[in-house]
Amino acid sequence: MPDKKPKILIADDESSLRTLLRAVMSSEDGEFDIEEAVDGDDTLIKVKANQPDLLILDVMMPGLSGFEVCEKIKRDDKLKNIIVLILTAKGQSTDKEWANSVGADFFLSKPFSPLELLDTIKGLLAKRSASKL
Repeated sequence: MPDKKPKILIADDESSLRTLLRAVMSSEDGEFDIEEAVDGDDTLIKVKANQPDLLILDVMMPGLSGFEVCEKIKRDDKLKNIIVLILTAKGQSTDKEWANSVGADFFLSKPFSPLELLDTIKGLLAKRSASKL
C-alpha cells in the first residue's frame, strides 16, 4: 500500500499567491494533497479539521495574523507537530525572531524561488517523517 500523500495547507489572503503555490507544488506530479485558506480564522478552522502535515502561512492576513495562528497551533497539544513554514514579504530580522518566538519551523521571505520552496518543503517533511520512525 503506498504511503499517503503529505497534506499541505496554503494560508494566504492573496488568491494569486495561493494559485502560484498550488502550481509550484502540483508540478511535483501529485505528490501533495493541497488545501487553501484565505485568512487567519479560516486557517485555524482548516488546521483543526484536517490536521495538515505542513502549513505554508502568510503573516499579514485579515483577522488573525500568521504569527497569532502559528502561536495557537504550537500551543495546542493536538496540533503542535504540524510543520509551520512562514512565507512572507516581511523579511526583517525582527520578523524572523518573532516567527521563532511563536514556534515557526521555517521562515522564507517573498519573493522566493519556487525550487527553494519545494526543496524546503521536502526537507521539512522528510525530517518529520524520519523523526517518527
